[in-house]
Amino acid sequence: MSRTSRTALLAALGLITATGATATVFGTATAGAATPGCKVDYQITNQWNTGFGTSVTVTNTGDPVAAWTLEWTYAGNQQVTQGWNATITQSGAAVTAKSLSYNGTLATGGSASFGFNGSYSGTNAVPATFKLNGVVCNGATEPTTPPTTPPTTPPTTPPTTPPAGTKADNPYAGAKVYVNPEWSAKAAAEPGGSKISNQPTGVWLDRIAAVNGSSTSMGLRAHLDEALKQKGSGELVVQLVIYNLPGRDCAALASNGELGPTEIGRYKTEYIDPIAAILADSKYAGLRIVTTVEIDSLPNLVTNVSGRPTATANCDVMKANGNYITGVGYALKKLGAIGNVYNYVDAGHHGWLGWDDNFGASAELFKQAATAEGSTVANVHGFIVNTANYSALKEDHFTINDSVNGVSVRQSKWVDWNRYTDELSYAQAMRTKLVSLGFDSNLGMLIDTSRNGWGGTARPTAAGPTTTVDTYVNGGKYDRRIHLGNWCNQSGAGLGERPQAAPAAGIDAYVWVKPPGESDGASKEIPNNEGKGFDRMCDPTYTGNARNGNSMSGALPDAPISGQWFSAQFQELLKNAHPAL
Repeated sequence: MSRTSRTALLAALGLITATGATATVFGTATAGAATPGCKVDYQITNQWNTGFGTSVTVTNTGDPVAAWTLEWTYAGNQQVTQGWNATITQSGAAVTAKSLSYNGTLATGGSASFGFNGSYSGTNAVPATFKLNGVVCNGATEPTTPPTTPPTTPPTTPPTTPPAGTKADNPYAGAKVYVNPEWSAKAAAEPGGSKISNQPTGVWLDRIAAVNGSSTSMGLRAHLDEALKQKGSGELVVQLVIYNLPGRDCAALASNGELGPTEIGRYKTEYIDPIAAILADSKYAGLRIVTTVEIDSLPNLVTNVSGRPTATANCDVMKANGNYITGVGYALKKLGAIGNVYNYVDAGHHGWLGWDDNFGASAELFKQAATAEGSTVANVHGFIVNTANYSALKEDHFTINDSVNGVSVRQSKWVDWNRYTDELSYAQAMRTKLVSLGFDSNLGMLIDTSRNGWGGTARPTAAGPTTTVDTYVNGGKYDRRIHLGNWCNQSGAGLGERPQAAPAAGIDAYVWVKPPGESDGASKEIPNNEGKGFDRMCDPTYTGNARNGNSMSGALPDAPISGQWFSAQFQELLKNAHPAL
């Protein structure tokens, strides 16, 4: 696999190549002893129906400065939603970006770069005027006239397109992402659902029958054919969930699968091989196919086996027979051999693997699986976290290094000695660990943000009181679950960050691989022909177990089996969305 640079990391260094509209503004002005002057390169690097990504490079053409502030005003309703490498604030249409401690000093001719994601509706015109440290950059060279309506798809051959026969470093960069028409129709039929029904979500291949489809559901070829229609002349990512291991979900029941613990042969020949054959069809060679491989499986072999307080007999069986390892290795080898397939392996979430006893052992297990069945780490383009959970993306009101009255945040009941407080810090740390074990140094991470917004009236706006470490953490945390171990149809959950490419260092994308509105599991036993059981963690009356500190489950009532549409959950996610819809 030829991979030269990780776009998400380059974004943090300000080296993104544009695929959309750009404007470069030059200017000089005299103002006191230090004469400011600037050149600003504002590039829309990625754009979709309701959002966009931007890279900004400011070059100091005047006297040296120790810190910089860049200002501009939008002509439309653009809103900055998240930035990096600068402190970005917005008041109305006016935006201010201030340097950080490490990039404020600019010699004459020196440059600094930052980036951000934003939302918009209507047009997304590039700002024509910028100010550096209060002085307008409008000197002798006029700004490039920006387009008033940037293209909604990348150009036919965007600069980020890799040479023929090589893979894109970040498949999401410069690309649209497939909107599943089946999910979209269900979302649009809900009150308020049209606000998000055009968002991309994952296509779950959670049983053999899902590969071929039926008279009432699209199979894999039907989705890929639809993706070709959506693609147009630009790049398009299709997100598939490979999810049918033998003895699947050994630590729970809601997502049990159709294959028994020993049916590794059927997994290979009836499931993976047909998927690989379809994906290898030259008809689909122009698509960027992202596979998220076996959600919620491998880490069970670390955390839920004999010797651990949360052990289950089923996980002991799967560790002993090796079929999780075998299955994942086989899938990676078969799918990784296809030139336009990008494999991302599930890496759990911080509320599962963030403890010292789990973190390193899980990373080593991931490498074992990636090198099983003749596979190599080169078949792994990255890892995905948080699909099987609701953990907050970023906790702003406390850090793992805080203490209250001499007591560490790690000692709070909520954190409970975990090494991480949120998914972003966990994903970036797991990436570093995996690279140290021999995975590609340009490894990329995906974070599922489909259900971790935790908005609404319960979302804290400041740190909690410093009475005790528990009041400090509980009062300030965004994640409003009763316990980190709660995972099923959570009450109070909201949509998180919208899908977007290269949002932070080491992160290829925020994604909605788990489609909002699809149930995590039934709140009572419901007979079905999909092999899915009833897990008490989906029962709102359940008082808990060792995995959730013997706490209430926090689940919504009246839920159907996993994967089926659950209107009440969808409405809960809309109501509590953050950023708000």
